[in-house]
Amino acid sequence: MKTSVGFEKWFHRAEDESFPVVFPDGCRDVLIVRRKGEPAKVVFTEFDHRPRRAALTAGTEITGYRLRPGACIEPDALDALALEPEAAAIILTRALAVAAEIDEAIMALTKPHASLRRVSADLGVSPRTLQRRFRHLALPGPDYWRLLARARRAVAMLALPASLADIAGECGYSDQAHMTREFARWFGATPHGVRRNKHLFRLLSQPALGNWIGEQISTR
Repeated sequence: MKTSVGFEKWFHRAEDESFPVVFPDGCRDVLIVRRKGEPAKVVFTEFDHRPRRAALTAGTEITGYRLRPGACIEPDALDALALEPEAAAIILTRALAVAAEIDEAIMALTKPHASLRRVSADLGVSPRTLQRRFRHLALPGPDYWRLLARARRAVAMLALPASLADIAGECGYSDQAHMTREFARWFGATPHGVRRNKHLFRLLSQPALGNWIGEQISTR
């Protein structure tokens, strides 16, 4: 995969009809979708709040650009992509060259034991003002980033020999049952199931919210 500060490029080809599961990761993707006999189609995905299944016909090729957590791009960049899909990397690099003001808030919300009140105070604004900033940018609210980052941090800790109860406590869940409910919400699986399923663990560990390129998921 080719990576940059602003996006991570990936490719997928569906050899047969398939219905892959897409998991919440705090990122939106720009997809260049190619089907035999059809012009390339540009799709800008939404933020996922639950696991969902995508439907792919046999032979579908997707070149994807996973944008950094919380990143959005202007409509004119999408228009340019529709006209020149082969120039996607150049167009997106220019569109994402400057970090958005909200990036700092999202980063802060991914930290262990983050809270809306604490992050707002650190940024010098009220909780209500911070919530308005997310709404103004058409982004999910602060709790989305905080709770999803906590769940993804717990996933990362599943690679360690720690017990599930210890992981739950380390990540700020009230108990193991609480963590299990949150895993079901975000990933449609239990912590034990994710730990045993290496393919699912790898999918949930891909660079995204909390472990973007050049960033580490902290467990303390």
